[in-house]
Amino acid sequence: MKKQFNRRDFLKLAGVLPLGMAAPQWLRTLDARSLQGRPKNVIVVVFDAFSAYNISLYGYARQTTPNIARLAKRAVVYHNHYAGGNYTTPGTATLLTGVLPWTHRALNFNAKVVEPYDTKNIFGAFQNYHRIAYSHNGFANTFLRQFQNQMEEYIPRETFYLDSYDTYISSLFENDDDIASVSWIRNIKINEEGFAYSLFLSHLYESLQDRKIKNLKPRFPRGLPTVNAIHPYMLETAIDAIRERLPEVPQPFFGYFHFMPPHAPYRTPRDFVDTFNGDGFKPIEKPVDPILAWRINAGLPRRRTQYDEFILYSDREFGRLYNTLEASGLLENSWLVLTSDHGEMFERGIGGHGSKPLYQPVVRVPLMIFEPGRETGMDIYEYTSAVDLLPTLTHLTGQKLPDWSEGVVLPPYANTGQSLHRSIYVVQAEDNSPDASLTQASTVLVRENYKLHYYFGYSQLPEGELVKLFDIEADPEEMVDLYASKKETAAELLNELKAKLKEVNEPYL
Repeated sequence: MKKQFNRRDFLKLAGVLPLGMAAPQWLRTLDARSLQGRPKNVIVVVFDAFSAYNISLYGYARQTTPNIARLAKRAVVYHNHYAGGNYTTPGTATLLTGVLPWTHRALNFNAKVVEPYDTKNIFGAFQNYHRIAYSHNGFANTFLRQFQNQMEEYIPRETFYLDSYDTYISSLFENDDDIASVSWIRNIKINEEGFAYSLFLSHLYESLQDRKIKNLKPRFPRGLPTVNAIHPYMLETAIDAIRERLPEVPQPFFGYFHFMPPHAPYRTPRDFVDTFNGDGFKPIEKPVDPILAWRINAGLPRRRTQYDEFILYSDREFGRLYNTLEASGLLENSWLVLTSDHGEMFERGIGGHGSKPLYQPVVRVPLMIFEPGRETGMDIYEYTSAVDLLPTLTHLTGQKLPDWSEGVVLPPYANTGQSLHRSIYVVQAEDNSPDASLTQASTVLVRENYKLHYYFGYSQLPEGELVKLFDIEADPEEMVDLYASKKETAAELLNELKAKLKEVNEPYL
């Protein structure tokens, strides 16, 4: 690592601009012609827990992404793109390494990838680039810290948090942030029901904290967005600083920016509160799933609406970032990617993500690639995976293709037809030891129009296993289980998945 920026350094460079402020004059007058002929930059933007299911561009009834829909008319849009896992750790690790969770072994909450991927990752693949990265999310930040030696600029996650007493917890317990955060929340933070373990300390804390953020509270009627329920932030703080910084970064550069919204808690600005109230939207009623980590039946429609309103916040800020990059001339010489690490669910008794089932809302995520000079959009309907992003970006920029990646170069950039009939996998094995073969996991295989769910090792299931088969082209809501009526197809896919599990388990037997 050549340089690490702290909060003061970055605020000197960027500051926090007023919301909606246009790009500075010096950015607008940047001579874009000077960028021609150089190696192309790469900018990867990740919005956490961003489900394709809730994006209007992908057919959702609510208009949640007006800016993204407008900009997508100039992008390559992937309509059937899958995350590697269903929560931040496995999903982000797959994005960054180009291999699936059963290979990188970041299976458990806040885990790291195994040692070979300290260098076999997306930052290591861009050796001749200036590499810069940031994430609000502590679990994603675990990987950025692990890969820190592969970067020129690692931006600590606290850089774009708002001033808060909570920051001291992260500073004091940097290596045990998740456990320390839980303890701090239980003892100091007042929950939605108005309770905390310590009534005296919690009210004292609330009084002190309110003084720090009192000027911002009117803008966020539901409370400020937070990370791990303790670190308040505003998305525009990070967006403004990054859009100011990128034109100054030595070129070519590779930037990875992983923002928290629309991840819970769904606390959107006043501009979007109640946008969808009374709109008549009625989601399809679905049966409660037999295998759950927890059940949240009450309040799911309300939470879905708040999530949809929080997506509007992400959509606006992506639009602002895009407009600034375009005005600066950077997009004439940069590949811009928009995607997510996993989705979100509000059905079948499940709220959020991280539960055992792997239905479409939690594993199907957006992917859009904005190509330098492209003025017309293109829609790709082939099934694609997060493992494909790394080989695709190295291919597009003339880098050496990573020989360790389990992905392929995405269409339309590879004309070999290699992805037409390939199998896509998703893996959730949070209770499995990373040092052992997979004995308890939720897995998915997607091929052609079929999606096979195979869950095993769960005591609450008959014989510990569950197999379901859906035709996701004819039945995208996964309502009709075809396992009994399509036995031959189910057996073929299940045998393929079991053979793959046997292969990946071999080193751990």
